[in-house]
Amino acid sequence: MILHVDHISLKGSFSSRYLQRKVHFRLIAPPSFRKGAKDFPVLLMNDGQDYTALGLEKILTAAYGSRNVNPFLYVGLETDENRMRDYGTACTADYKGRGDNARSYTSFVTEEFIPFLKKEFRASPSGQEWVYCGMSLGGLSAFDIVFNHPDLFGKAAVFSGSFWWRKKPYSKKDPEDRSRIVLDMVKEGAFSPHLSFWFQCGTLDEKADRNHNGIIDSIDDTLDLIKELELKGYTRPGQITYVEVEGGKHDLPTWSRIFPDFLKWAFSRHDAH
Repeated sequence: MILHVDHISLKGSFSSRYLQRKVHFRLIAPPSFRKGAKDFPVLLMNDGQDYTALGLEKILTAAYGSRNVNPFLYVGLETDENRMRDYGTACTADYKGRGDNARSYTSFVTEEFIPFLKKEFRASPSGQEWVYCGMSLGGLSAFDIVFNHPDLFGKAAVFSGSFWWRKKPYSKKDPEDRSRIVLDMVKEGAFSPHLSFWFQCGTLDEKADRNHNGIIDSIDDTLDLIKELELKGYTRPGQITYVEVEGGKHDLPTWSRIFPDFLKWAFSRHDAH
């Protein structure tokens, strides 16, 4: 009898001093994790409780069996009723006070959880081999953490990101709409030449078009962030990839459908990283 292993799966929890609670997580490793002692690149994901709904078991198994994708560890951080407090931008909460715990969440990820993974699960010691992704508000959180901690990451990926997150209510008297927090965060932040970014939006992400320019807000917000990154020095194409899914919605089926393409971008064997 020959044993065939599709993947290795582990569920656990981590007691965070910063969050004052246990954070549940799921770790999936490729079959080669059983052999040898080499370190692995890592995909960290917010909203890890959506693992099953996203169909990630099948998607990760296929990626592990692909000759075009480097083996990697998947780690999904689950959230709970604290989601609207933990996810956001660490520099400031939004104008309604949401994301007021994002700084503590960031400290949990960067100072507690990443060192834990490196120590216990042969996660790569090189930040350039770490990718952080998320959907919607979880995507905003992932982008914020990667952009502001480039020593710990090489890539960020955001599916239908909540880049509308703002310091004050939208005003037509502010045509540049600089109240969106990520814009000034990028403008005032440092340029890290090794970072690269992957953004996805669906043409049916929403119906709102607050400035009446014929483009839905989620696409507008993402493209405006991309422009800000380009002004900072990041190149498109090159360091910035933008994927617009025709008919794509702000939902798990859309993100699941595009996830295999994201994995090829993140862990391609031809990638310089």
